Amino acid sequence: MTADSSLQFPLLSLLLWLPILGALLCLLWYKAPAASRWIALGTSTAVFVLSLVAGLYSTGSAGWFLYEDASWIEHFGIRYTLGMDGISLLLIILTAFLQLVAVVISWDQDKFSALFFALILVLGTGIMGVFLALDLILFYLFWELMLIPMFFLIGVWGYKRKVYAAVKFFLFTLAGSLCLLLAVISLHLLHGEQTGVYTFALEALQQTRLSFSQEMLFYLCFMAAFAVKVPIFPFHSWLPDAHTEAPVAASVDLAGLLLKTGVYGMIRFAFPLFPHAAEKSLPVLAVLALIGLFYAAWIAYLQTDIKRIVAYSSISHLGFVLLGLAAWNQTAWEGSLLLMINHGVTTGALFIAIALIHKRTGTREIAKLGGIWKSQPNLAAFFLLFSLASLGLPGLANFSGEILILIGTFSSNAVWAIFAVGGVLFSAAYILRMVQGTIWGPCCEPFDKQDLGGREWLVLIPLAVLVVILGCYPQPLLDSLREPVSFMLRQGGQP
Repeated sequence: MTADSSLQFPLLSLLLWLPILGALLCLLWYKAPAASRWIALGTSTAVFVLSLVAGLYSTGSAGWFLYEDASWIEHFGIRYTLGMDGISLLLIILTAFLQLVAVVISWDQDKFSALFFALILVLGTGIMGVFLALDLILFYLFWELMLIPMFFLIGVWGYKRKVYAAVKFFLFTLAGSLCLLLAVISLHLLHGEQTGVYTFALEALQQTRLSFSQEMLFYLCFMAAFAVKVPIFPFHSWLPDAHTEAPVAASVDLAGLLLKTGVYGMIRFAFPLFPHAAEKSLPVLAVLALIGLFYAAWIAYLQTDIKRIVAYSSISHLGFVLLGLAAWNQTAWEGSLLLMINHGVTTGALFIAIALIHKRTGTREIAKLGGIWKSQPNLAAFFLLFSLASLGLPGLANFSGEILILIGTFSSNAVWAIFAVGGVLFSAAYILRMVQGTIWGPCCEPFDKQDLGGREWLVLIPLAVLVVILGCYPQPLLDSLREPVSFMLRQGGQP
């Protein structure tokens, strides 16, 4: 992929490291909680503006329109290499936006607030580093960096079973990451033996000569890390517990961003580095995607906690994304990446609405809810909108991605697409059950009848507008995705 490094200003580095600076300032002002909130807000706003500025340099081509490269640990062939194309641009903008939302929705966080906001900002750097890094060691460092703040956000600020959920999250993701590290080091050494050049650069490592058995072994090690993070069935059991116990900001980042890093790792690293192994794995990926889609939807229908319903819905939706990748054609891949973006917005919004319902009612149990439409019509309306978007209602965000996946999958394998349509019906069942039990019917218990406040309106309105815009006019996103997706399919050896 060609790189344009004519831009001298290190915009990518500024995007990446500004949150770390903000985190340090938050910790320096730990005795002044109000100051740490404003520092976090200012930093997140600046990063979001910078992400939009980065979009101005987009050329719509397959190459890196922003690129930075510098020597780092030269003795081991490790370089500081960052690149942004149309795919990473959209994910960076999504990251910056949801980070800003996470800060605003957590404004009244008073438990170790300076540390809380510092961890949110550090998490942002880890996620953006994954979307920008083109050196495998640099990528791995950011991949691991994401783990640390999320572990503490769940373990310190979570709910009743927070320690259990945090440890489970840590162990699952660490196990997969160690497989990734072993494969990266082995690939580095093998490339060095063949060429005499020891490097971790993605483009160089793509030229490594591998037997099919070597390629498959490396591919499985990479996929072990990415499958846990997505998560693909049967590596999914950590996610519902993590979501259920996490504070709202962590749930927004977890569903909206961290799960996307697994899919991104597949298309940016696993597929291009090991194209023959990837091609052979497509039927297996499709089967696992369909199992996850149906299994998670069925388990979601059986849940009584509305937060766990949405947590399992994330597994089901990511199964849809994985199915589009397995279809391996332009339409399906564009749909998968579009659904990733849309899912980040709709599911993040749903978790925020659920947190506001919990704040007013003291419960997330469907049996104890009901009647919210009468007492808090504005909150109920937003909850209904985001739920219908998650369901895939035409005109709202998720539909555009799902329909492209179905069209693309049908052209590759009609049987897969037919089964996937059944998954859509399951999705409607658990979402409508959740909506009916939460906002309609008689009020089961007395609760605070206060409707939305000013800060809550400030968070929910932009999310609602995005849900509608992404559903009615996704073309700008598809324009950004088209050439990079086409290049990746060619690079991976489209079957």
